[in-house]
Amino acid sequence: MAEHTILVLGATGTTGRRVTGLLRASGHAVLRASRSGETTFDWSRPDTWEPAVAGVSRIYLMAPDGTPVAPEFVSLAVERGVRRIVLLSSGAIEAMGDERLMSAERTVRDSGAEWTVLRPSWFDQNFDEGFLQPAIMAGEVVVPMGEARQAFVDAGDIAAVAAAALTEDGHAGRSYEVTGPRSLTFGEAVEVIARAAGREVRYRGGDEDYLAAMDISEQAMGEVKAFAALRDLGDQPVSETVRQVTGRPPKPFETYATKAAAQGAWRPGGSPP
Repeated sequence: MAEHTILVLGATGTTGRRVTGLLRASGHAVLRASRSGETTFDWSRPDTWEPAVAGVSRIYLMAPDGTPVAPEFVSLAVERGVRRIVLLSSGAIEAMGDERLMSAERTVRDSGAEWTVLRPSWFDQNFDEGFLQPAIMAGEVVVPMGEARQAFVDAGDIAAVAAAALTEDGHAGRSYEVTGPRSLTFGEAVEVIARAAGREVRYRGGDEDYLAAMDISEQAMGEVKAFAALRDLGDQPVSETVRQVTGRPPKPFETYATKAAAQGAWRPGGSPP
């Protein structure tokens, strides 16, 4: 019998379903929570919060992009017996002015529970499961990152770090930068994918390229400003988090791209794994 019951929010998403799979494979009791999952949870419906945390002692905490992590939910969870929270945040949130995630981090640090914050770099899976997949299929990726290098990280490695933090001792009070094994420009990442997929894909990385591809709006201008702040940080260094926490090295971007291509991620009519 598992000692702890773990609630995984966003359990059908990119990291959540991987966290769930790792925990269940190790014999842990897991509640998969989402708006339409086996455990119903919706950030916009507070009536779903208390049933979701009933009998739970640990939470993988995340919210979809643009959705704040409600302090009221975290307080409720701790009141109902949650003693450990692992938060999915993101890297460089201060530079980018991401108040949503900065607030989420403050909330878990002040919650009274054991906490661990994960600050991953760009997900590899943005290219096959996420917002960049249509761009790959269309043959042009437009992200205003210029030649700045980012330490793209595989979602499976993020999930492995999360699973360890949820189930092992020694991670409380830690903020982990979670990266892949080396930093790449977006242009280099797109080249790797183009070769693996057998497609022609080009990269455009200027602010003007981004604005030309978007409807010029206050939101688009704000995004350009945030990307510029990220560029100004320079090349992102890699961390040893995945190796130190899991005991194995992070997955190379080329390995990710080769596997995703073999599974049909970028074939016409294909679907992400």
